[in-house]
Amino acid sequence: MKTNIFQIFVLIICFTQFNFTGFAAEKPNREFVVVLDAGHGGKDPGKSTNGYLEKDIALSIILKVGKQLENMEGIKVIYTRKTDVFIPLHKRADIANNENADLFVSVHCNAASSSQAYGSETFVLGLHRSKDNLEIAMKENSVIYLEEDYEVKYNGFDPKDPSSYIGMTLMQEEFLDQSILLADFVQKQFTNVLKRRDRGVKQAGFLVLRETYMPSVLIETGFLTNNSEGKYLNSQSGQDKMAEAILEGIINYKKSLNLNAFENISSEPTSKKTEVYENIIFKVQIAAGSTALETAPYNFKGLENVEREKEGKLYKYYYGNTSDYLLIQEKQNKAKTAGYKGSYIVAFRNGKKISVNEALKTKAK
Repeated sequence: MKTNIFQIFVLIICFTQFNFTGFAAEKPNREFVVVLDAGHGGKDPGKSTNGYLEKDIALSIILKVGKQLENMEGIKVIYTRKTDVFIPLHKRADIANNENADLFVSVHCNAASSSQAYGSETFVLGLHRSKDNLEIAMKENSVIYLEEDYEVKYNGFDPKDPSSYIGMTLMQEEFLDQSILLADFVQKQFTNVLKRRDRGVKQAGFLVLRETYMPSVLIETGFLTNNSEGKYLNSQSGQDKMAEAILEGIINYKKSLNLNAFENISSEPTSKKTEVYENIIFKVQIAAGSTALETAPYNFKGLENVEREKEGKLYKYYYGNTSDYLLIQEKQNKAKTAGYKGSYIVAFRNGKKISVNEALKTKAK
C-alpha cells in the first residue's frame, strides 16, 4: 500500500451525542457470527455494463465465501440474501444487528466513466476523504430511492446531496480499528496473493455500514467497466479466487483476535498462581469513544483504576495493568461481570501495542 493503513485518522464533525459502548469481541463459548451481504439484488441490478450484472457477481462470490465458512468449526454464517431478491439497506443492517454478529462483510463491484480504472478496494465507514470516495458512496447509497418512504427511514438523507454527508456521524467509531484491520487483511489477499491492483483501504459514508453495530467492511472487488477486470469478475475462476481471498481475510482477522485465549477462564481467583511476562503489560480494553470521560468508578459501572489513553481521534479505556497474564484474566472476568461483555485483553511492550499472541511468546518469569 502507498500509505500505512493504520495511519488513517477518523475525521468526525457535527458530533452531537456521545454513544458510549464497549468494543465487540467474540464471547466465550459462542459461535463467531459472520453476516455476508451480497450487494444489490432483485429490482436493483447495481452496476450493469458490458453485459455484466453486479448483483449476480456479488451473490456468486458471497455464496462461495459462505460455503467455505459453513464448513469451519465455531463459525455461524448468516446471509442477507441467497437469491436474486431486493433487500433494503436498513434491513441488511437489521439482520446483522439482530444476530449480534461479530462481522459484517458486504461485497460489490465497481464502475467508472473511464474503462482504464481497475483494482480492488475495501471501505470502512467514515467521512469521504476524496471526490472519488464520495462518488462511490453516492452510487451505492442511491439504492434507497427504490425503497418506499426512504426519506423517513433514513432521516432525510439524500444520497445525491453532498451536504447529507457533511453531518454524517461516525456511528461505528468504536469498531473502527477492527474494521480497518479486517479490511487490511482482505486487501493484502487481493494484492499479495491474487496480484490485483491495490486501491487501498478507504473511508466513505456508506449507509449500510452506518446502520450496523459491529466491525463492518464494504468490498469493491473490481471494475466491471474495465474490459479485462469485468471479464475476470464475471468468470467462475475469477469469482472463486475473489471468494478465496475474502475468506482468507476473514480467517486471518479472526485469528488475530486471539479469541480462544478468553475461553474457559475460571471465575475462581487464581491469586496463588502467577504467569508473569517480562517487559509486557496486559490490560483489558473495556470501551472507546470520542469523548474524554473522567475515569471515576461511577462512569465505569463501579470499576476502579480505569485508565484513559488517546489514540488518534478516539479515547480508549483500559482496566487492569499488570505483567501477570493470570491476573489480567481475572480482571477481564470482573469487567465482564460488571457488564462489559465485549471486553478483551490487549498487550503492550515498551509502551507499544502488540498482539496477545506475540506477548505470550515472551518467556514468562
